[in-house]
Amino acid sequence: MDVFWHDDVLRHDTGYGVFEAPPSDLLEQQTQHPESSPRLVNMRAILHNGPVAGHLRWHSGRHARREELLRFHTASYLQAIEAADQDGKRFSSTTLLNPGGLAGLLAAAGTSIAALEQTLRERRPAMALVRPPGHHAAPDTVDGYCFFNNVGVAARVAQAAGIERVAIVDWDVHHGNGTQEGFYDDPSVLTVSLHMDHGAWGPSHRQTGHVDERGRGAGLGSNLNIPLPMGSGDRAYALAFERFVLPALTKFAPQLLIIANGLDASQFDPNGRQLLTMAGFNHLAQQARRFADAQCGGRLLIVQEGGYNPAYSAFCLHAATEGFLGQASTLADPLAYMPLFEARSEQDVAALGVALNEVGWGF
Repeated sequence: MDVFWHDDVLRHDTGYGVFEAPPSDLLEQQTQHPESSPRLVNMRAILHNGPVAGHLRWHSGRHARREELLRFHTASYLQAIEAADQDGKRFSSTTLLNPGGLAGLLAAAGTSIAALEQTLRERRPAMALVRPPGHHAAPDTVDGYCFFNNVGVAARVAQAAGIERVAIVDWDVHHGNGTQEGFYDDPSVLTVSLHMDHGAWGPSHRQTGHVDERGRGAGLGSNLNIPLPMGSGDRAYALAFERFVLPALTKFAPQLLIIANGLDASQFDPNGRQLLTMAGFNHLAQQARRFADAQCGGRLLIVQEGGYNPAYSAFCLHAATEGFLGQASTLADPLAYMPLFEARSEQDVAALGVALNEVGWGF
């Protein structure tokens, strides 16, 4: 599998504070922001050092060009980000750009495009190992650590290259609200988000992620939200993927599948409560690979999103990467000892199916 990397993704420096919030004078030691370089450094290391290493081909990424970003984002939004780069800016309590950090944002988007170009050319999976994440960024709004919507930009670049129908599947623990917003009126892009049922969280994230957000106008029926209860675990995610995601993908018949590969649904992530293990991510990735091979001519783009336990997220990425290769996970899970409440999974997913059908999905 082809993996794309650019060192500039490490130039986005989110600093220290109270987890994701600004520093407090009440503390003797601040903690590093969860969306920081160590998480990606560990992800890169495990792909170089783990059993999967021999199956990977590494490539250099690049910076996104302005005209590529404008396929998803507005001109005024780009100008605002560029203006903030010189001195830095805290856009919200959780999301900040350091002086000179724009290089990291451009590298994340451009490296995602480089991986896209590879999968379109070679018709095999390509991964962009990037940060900051992007799926919360709307065409004109910063949100949730995200500035440029890497998967959204890649989808639009793919369409400019002749791909007519693109599907984006996002299994980050949080709702992919920015991606939803960017394609909400567009029937040519299917957006699917499996996420913890957390609802809206403020002016930058007005979308609820609930089942009734199905698209608008010509795009009605092209946005599928699958809000899973907290603590759902491997079994519920597997059932939801089988019963809702795969049928929606099959009906839509995309020519390209993009995975927003958030790993913060893991059982030890500080930003999520979904209890997925390495095995759970491996299973989801295998399902995505099978679909892309069977229905998309092998065109599969994987873009890194969340994952904020800097050690365990790396192990989950290794398991997912083997899944994208069509393989079972070969590494032992160092933390898979928490009990999973799988007896609840069937009931939760069945109830979700009823809710989806009530708003017109027909699963």
